[in-house]
Amino acid sequence: MITLRISRKTLEANALAAGMALIFLLAGPVHGSEFAFGADLSFLKQAEDQGTVFKDGTNAVPGLQLFRNHGYNWIRLRLFVEPVGGKLPNDDAYTLAMATDAKKLGYKFLLDLHYANSWADPGKQPTPEQWKNLTHRQRVKAVFEYTRDTLTKFRNAGVSPDMVQIGNEITHGMLWPDGKLPEHWNNFADYLRAGVKGVDAECGKGPRPKIMIHIDQGASIPKTKYFFDKFNAYRIRYDVIGFSYYPWWHGSLEDLRENLAFAANRYGKDVYVVETAYNWRPTWDFRKTAAPFPESPEGQRDFLDAVTRTVMSVPDGRGMGVFWWEPAVANRGLGARGFFDQNGSALPVLNVFDKYTRP
Repeated sequence: MITLRISRKTLEANALAAGMALIFLLAGPVHGSEFAFGADLSFLKQAEDQGTVFKDGTNAVPGLQLFRNHGYNWIRLRLFVEPVGGKLPNDDAYTLAMATDAKKLGYKFLLDLHYANSWADPGKQPTPEQWKNLTHRQRVKAVFEYTRDTLTKFRNAGVSPDMVQIGNEITHGMLWPDGKLPEHWNNFADYLRAGVKGVDAECGKGPRPKIMIHIDQGASIPKTKYFFDKFNAYRIRYDVIGFSYYPWWHGSLEDLRENLAFAANRYGKDVYVVETAYNWRPTWDFRKTAAPFPESPEGQRDFLDAVTRTVMSVPDGRGMGVFWWEPAVANRGLGARGFFDQNGSALPVLNVFDKYTRP
């Protein structure tokens, strides 16, 4: 009889290797450096300017650096034409300052043009006050010039975006009422075409950013099909598709997986979940549907990991990025969806991208 003697260290090493292999297997396909591990950090500078301190463990770390330390390589910043009310900081000067700081740290930059003075989303797409009395043709010209001139400002500052959204969650159109859908598809198409031409007019002087078309229905094949079949009939050039995905509004992770695969296959475009979020403490968000994970720090972490693996599983490597919506805010209102507790200390969700981006 032969007796095999294996040391405890060997057993522990083998167990560790098997565990690591299982982690990488469950993590989904490995993506290269082009995958966007991103966040919309449009409120971060305002929070820090008002005294919010973000901490990694017990160490206070500048917000942009903190996210960069954990594998984030893209920043998304929204821009309003002329922010109203004094509470929204997202004007040209503020956004240029954030983009400058982000570029210094090596981030790529997605510019989210709302074409509004306040929030533009599926429930509202307000026309900027200074454009309301224009004719349709004049407003189309204003969209073109605004887009072109905005990108010129960023280029002159040395922080040209790597990607540009022509509108935000434009499932129901933009610049209401003139560009509202489904009533005014022709007018809406004029505005989108003008925005794309504005990008082209500026970027004839340098590298051209990718153009994203962004709708909110990340988990709905019928709504995605209706919008993009109709949109593509107008032959407006764009590069990638962005979706919002909030599980209390949009459906299950399986619905998301199926829709991302559908969109990538049908339209031949890379797809991004360009907005997503989950709560680390109980809220009223899931009053009409079951929560897929507990509303807890661990549940929030597991949700982001599941969304990331879902995007990475899109066929042919077409799933190209995930952006969390507003993880770094002053701890009020949106704080339940943020990455930091009441004391500014990072929650487990901040570590999710480490395993994808660290050796």
